[in-house]
Amino acid sequence: MNDERGSFSSQLGVILASAGSAVGLGNIWRFPTEVGRGGGAAFILVYLGFIFLVAMPVMISEFIIGRSARSNAIGAFQKLAPRKPWIVAGIMGVLGGFLVLSFYSVVAGWTLHYTIASALGQLTTDNGQQTTDFAQAFTVFVSNPWLPILYLAAFMLLTHLVVARGIRHGIERYSKLMMPLLLIIIVLLMAFSLTMPGAAEGIRFLLQPDLSKVTPDVVLGAMGQAFFSLSVGIGCLVTYSSYFSKETRIVKSAVNVCIIDTMVAVLSGFIIFPTVFSVGIAPDAGPGLVFITLPNVFLLCFGKMPVVGYVFALLFYVLLLLAALTSSISMHEICTAFISEHFRQSRRRAATIVTIICLVLGSFCSLSFGPWQDVTVLGKGFFDLFDFIVTKFLMPLGGLLMTLFVGWYLDRRLVEQQLTNDGSIPVRTMRPLLFLVRWVAPAGILVIFLNEIIPLFI
Repeated sequence: MNDERGSFSSQLGVILASAGSAVGLGNIWRFPTEVGRGGGAAFILVYLGFIFLVAMPVMISEFIIGRSARSNAIGAFQKLAPRKPWIVAGIMGVLGGFLVLSFYSVVAGWTLHYTIASALGQLTTDNGQQTTDFAQAFTVFVSNPWLPILYLAAFMLLTHLVVARGIRHGIERYSKLMMPLLLIIIVLLMAFSLTMPGAAEGIRFLLQPDLSKVTPDVVLGAMGQAFFSLSVGIGCLVTYSSYFSKETRIVKSAVNVCIIDTMVAVLSGFIIFPTVFSVGIAPDAGPGLVFITLPNVFLLCFGKMPVVGYVFALLFYVLLLLAALTSSISMHEICTAFISEHFRQSRRRAATIVTIICLVLGSFCSLSFGPWQDVTVLGKGFFDLFDFIVTKFLMPLGGLLMTLFVGWYLDRRLVEQQLTNDGSIPVRTMRPLLFLVRWVAPAGILVIFLNEIIPLFI
């Protein structure tokens, strides 16, 4: 139903929606964890290099595919390479969209729970009835058979309501609202964090690189974080770019998205590390940082500065919730666009189908932490299995196929036409970029993939 596809109404809408698809829990949760493990500033320097050498060329490849075909992730390859095996990249993207939205929404549901808890003051007060053992509280919550699923359903409903409204009135409108709000909250939280006693040590950790910390594992970790941070390789940006106008500048949009995504990640470091250093917590606290470690920080802040502690906790989880929502919308759109166009369904009906499927799959993932802890497939619960399939296989292989498709299969004139907006940008400025797409990005992705896969068979 191509007449219902719609399009973004402005360059700002393109940038904010695309940036919203990239900015997610990975920027605010996974990035600080990787920085802490990788030694701080040294990791960030390596990460920045890979953002622009590996991840951005994949993003540009997706933009070229999407705007050339003006179709969903699978339909794009059907149009550009009919009866060719390249369609596998699109199939992996749609499958990945369903799987990511399912397990991602479980964590987003946890975030919604913590947002409400922080609003009620349960993370910053201790009245004798509430526990301050946040590790135990987190375990009790996620192992509950029903409560996490209710929060998962509530979060899925929020995502559904945005996607069902379409491109301009849903995704673009709410991206223009949520992304500026997200950036404002980041600035406020950073101001709180940088004024805490002992924050200077956290700032040094982020700004003074110790190159002795750069090991092969750190390099590969930075490359993987750069690749996955931008949500490339899964067809999301193929879908979004199919709504781009002819005037949208692909390269400029990609650069702006990379800058916004990186800025959110780095500024999140300036929120978290000065805070954890100020209360004497190790910077490599790991994935429990957000739901176990930081609540202890908020409680300590509340004891010294009650208003600051309460506001800090509330704003932080609102920030997480907004980041989760902007990413979940993009994952939902991959699947909604495919069902709407391939099966000729209205957008609202397609969105409802996707929401129901992902709610069911997400419930399976949630129950992996509770009653179904012993139910495994290939030795993994549903949550870990979905995560494993997407991050180890679908995303890197999808990114590899897309760069090879644009760099080696698509007609060179079509690629240059998309990059130069029908000749309005000099071709010579695009040649270094084409080199990255054809050679550097595929090699980098292959290294990531082999590094992740080989240990599984040793």
